[in-house]
Amino acid sequence: MTTTASTAAVDALVDWDLAVAAATRLTRPGPQVSRAEAADVVAVLRADARRSTPLVEQVTGLSTQPGEDVLVVDRPGWVRANVEAFRTLLAPVVEEAAGRRGGSLAPLVGAVGSRVTGAEMGSLLAFLSSRVLGQYDVFSSGGGRLLLVAPNVVHAERELAADPADFRLWVCLHEETHRVQFTASPWLRDHLTARVRALVSDLLDEPGAVLDRVLDALGRLPDVVRGDAATGLLDVVQTPEQRRALAEVTAVMSLLEGHADVVMDEVGPSVIPSVATIRRQFSRRRSGRGAPDRLLRRLLGLDAKMRQYADGAVFVRSVVDDVGTTGFNRVWDSPDTLPTPEEIADPAGWVARVHG
Repeated sequence: MTTTASTAAVDALVDWDLAVAAATRLTRPGPQVSRAEAADVVAVLRADARRSTPLVEQVTGLSTQPGEDVLVVDRPGWVRANVEAFRTLLAPVVEEAAGRRGGSLAPLVGAVGSRVTGAEMGSLLAFLSSRVLGQYDVFSSGGGRLLLVAPNVVHAERELAADPADFRLWVCLHEETHRVQFTASPWLRDHLTARVRALVSDLLDEPGAVLDRVLDALGRLPDVVRGDAATGLLDVVQTPEQRRALAEVTAVMSLLEGHADVVMDEVGPSVIPSVATIRRQFSRRRSGRGAPDRLLRRLLGLDAKMRQYADGAVFVRSVVDDVGTTGFNRVWDSPDTLPTPEEIADPAGWVARVHG
């Protein structure tokens, strides 16, 4: 990757090329398809993404411009896109952290090492690359863009024995909902970016303390693996203040994911005849991963995060039932109207606070 003055610091902290190389090497191959089949999948996903825009607007009551760029990628392409997004997200944070130390990155780089960091990031991205069906890449350098991972969509529809036409549109509805959320609420991207960068900045200001907490967390690893620990390793290495900040970011993510889940199901059988069957099969697939998958989710505390995403859908449905779609859309007014972590579990509390 090309290093500039604004990326020099973050490039010293993470070996991005190694991250891409490691992830590409470790990423499992996708399902077998012919060249013609692959071209057809790409064309259908692009068309379904465009088709999704008016359907999402009809359900949500939100209005925005149709999406221009839909990037249909393979697994290595998804890795490269996310490495670029992480680099863009972290570059100003690391540069500021280095500036506070007179330009020296020694405490940051010395705590772990750029190649170790790059290899670890590559391993995690390789694991995720076969599971992500799509995403709205809010942190990319050119603004948000819609990514759809074609081999994962094909793999999932085959595994579920789902109708390909229905399943592909269903996936696109979820990801297009995210695009509409961010483009209809222009402040949301800057707000989420600022909150994530603040979390990272806080960790970079105390690399030695973080390393101490990591070493302490490793002592609890057997309990986490057995499922006896109440939290994952990510929770253990954070201070109470950092856990609260992460909970607030997670509440926003719960809202976004829950809202997208509701929209993709609310479009209904008149558009996706097998929508109820797809949801039932997909939920069973999501909870029925193998032992390695469950172990990594436990280590990272992702099981709790997944439950919070389910809570997000409950929050959305409850608020819509109470005050209607227009009343729910107050969540998009400003950062002050976003639900707190407590309100995600207490929709009536959010309604009382925002609507009086």
